[in-house]
Amino acid sequence: MAFPVLLDTNVLFGAYLCDTVLRLAEAEAFRPLWSAGILEELSRNLVSRGLLAEHVERRIAQMRRAFPEAMVDGYEPLIASMTCDPKDRHVLAAAVRANAEVLVTFNLSDFPPASTDPYDISAVHPDDFLLDQIDLYPGLTLHALRTQSADYSRPDMTVDAVLVQLARAGVPRFADEVRRHL
Repeated sequence: MAFPVLLDTNVLFGAYLCDTVLRLAEAEAFRPLWSAGILEELSRNLVSRGLLAEHVERRIAQMRRAFPEAMVDGYEPLIASMTCDPKDRHVLAAAVRANAEVLVTFNLSDFPPASTDPYDISAVHPDDFLLDQIDLYPGLTLHALRTQSADYSRPDMTVDAVLVQLARAGVPRFADEVRRHL
């Protein structure tokens, strides 16, 4: 079974990054995890950015259907004991409850080692996480990106165009590394 990875809201927020990460999960490079709190935060943030609520609901429903085992339940009693940033205690509690090995987030400062080390959880930036994926699974990663670009039709996108979007989304080193592999 693929190793368990909790995805913070900010990793799921951007469409291109979310799509890339979830395509790698679909290819079984890792097992994605999230909680009701993370999905509620995602919904709230997407709607506040101007996306229609029905589009957001459809996106989250598709995520749930594609990864029915991703939902972490029963983490709420752990929230109060977490020592990370108070607004992110629900995220770390879900990671602990699910026995996640990695927590992928842009907000590394919210998860200092003192808060994650007792649970053997590594907080990792999405750029570093994706670099690990291409290092561990280069063929699988390139295939996922080629499929992703081929699936876009409005507008049509090349792999390089997807990489431009991913660099803008906060994973520029990953985009550069993929270019070296192409």
